[in-house]
Amino acid sequence: MFSNLTERLSKSLRNIINKGRLTEENIKDTIREVRKALLEADVTLSVIKKFIKNVTQKSIGYEINKSLTPGQEFIKIVRNELISAMGEKDNDLNLSVRPPAVILIVGLQGVGKTTTVAKLAKWIQEKYKKKILVTSTDIYRAAAIKQLEVLSEQININFYLSNINQTPIKITEEAVNHAKLKLYDILLIDTAGRLHIDETMMNEVQEIQNFSNPIETLLVVDSMMGQDAINMATSFNQYLSISGIILTKTDSDARSGIALSMRYITGKPIKFIGTGEKLTNLEIFNPERIADKILGMNKVISIIKDIEEKINQSHVKNLTNKLKKGHDFNLNDFLTQIKEMKKMGGLNYFIDKFTNNKMISDNLLLDNDKYALNKIEAIIYSMTPKERNNPMIIKGSRKRRIALGSGTQIQDINKLLKNFDNIKRIMKKIKNNGIGKIIRNIKNILPKHF
Repeated sequence: MFSNLTERLSKSLRNIINKGRLTEENIKDTIREVRKALLEADVTLSVIKKFIKNVTQKSIGYEINKSLTPGQEFIKIVRNELISAMGEKDNDLNLSVRPPAVILIVGLQGVGKTTTVAKLAKWIQEKYKKKILVTSTDIYRAAAIKQLEVLSEQININFYLSNINQTPIKITEEAVNHAKLKLYDILLIDTAGRLHIDETMMNEVQEIQNFSNPIETLLVVDSMMGQDAINMATSFNQYLSISGIILTKTDSDARSGIALSMRYITGKPIKFIGTGEKLTNLEIFNPERIADKILGMNKVISIIKDIEEKINQSHVKNLTNKLKKGHDFNLNDFLTQIKEMKKMGGLNYFIDKFTNNKMISDNLLLDNDKYALNKIEAIIYSMTPKERNNPMIIKGSRKRRIALGSGTQIQDINKLLKNFDNIKRIMKKIKNNGIGKIIRNIKNILPKHF
């Protein structure tokens, strides 16, 4: 469902991710491509306008997190706006009510509503271990009641049998009373689908809602409907005041605009998505995970999160200020950065994130990675404060003492000093860009045989 949008957005954002600085010009170029990608994904125009406005305002003049490059910061802003459009947190079911908690399932005909009832019943049973009853009030569609009965048997959920000679409201009344009598925790009610918004049918389901007083009224929406789904959801919400939405057929080639538009237009959260035909193919709609999937930049998003969560911001600020004042990068600074790298998983973390060539990955520090950073730390700790501040004085006798103190070889000391010279040169080029670029270059400057 999200593949086309992912492809377009990834292409649009790829050009800005490594920018050393964000300017109004390069932001506008990228945002123009983002707008095209959203239009092609069939996102509602009003949503696009708000999305683009927010991204633009937050990007231009935005104070960049010193741990990130400006390009990474822009990706973060786009990601946060995607999450905001879809809902900033998971919207699980509200079951905080005296049993039985009634969940009413509504929607048009042909959207996969009855199957979704069974999927939801199974999901609730597995997560909450509740005693569940399901019933069908669909007396209009041939074999609708039998379909839900069969599905209920497949997932070992109790089914309250109704028949086409009863009225929907009578079925509802009997099912609610049965659920109370038999001490069921949850009652799921499947309603008749309709081919369009028919006033008579809407009044009928409204009557069912008024009688059953459901804690949740969930609207099932076919993700392949496109913009029509927005209008349909709005109409249902006017009649029933729905509490959430379930998107079906998200494993199809449908455009993803509906996922971005639905919550903004209706004000109701997407609670679940159907990801396939099996009765286990129902997932909680997680806006953060979907945003990462849409961006198609899981590695970039992952490292942004890790940098923000694990890097000591005071160390970053101190190093940045020191470099800006013209002070040299010394081995004490290098030691601080080594400690920060260890927090994020060591050298292999960066190799995995930024090395695409598997042959290189397989031969670069993988066997000894857990010892590499410890060995570098041991060497630096074996130096005197004077040697750390001025590595140029480390010659023959000093190297022998350091090697003996750290349990390493003199050639290890030579490799470290040689590579430290390389990192100093890189630091001079990137001193104004924060630790983000230091991290991206670190795999190229550390010894490869520690």
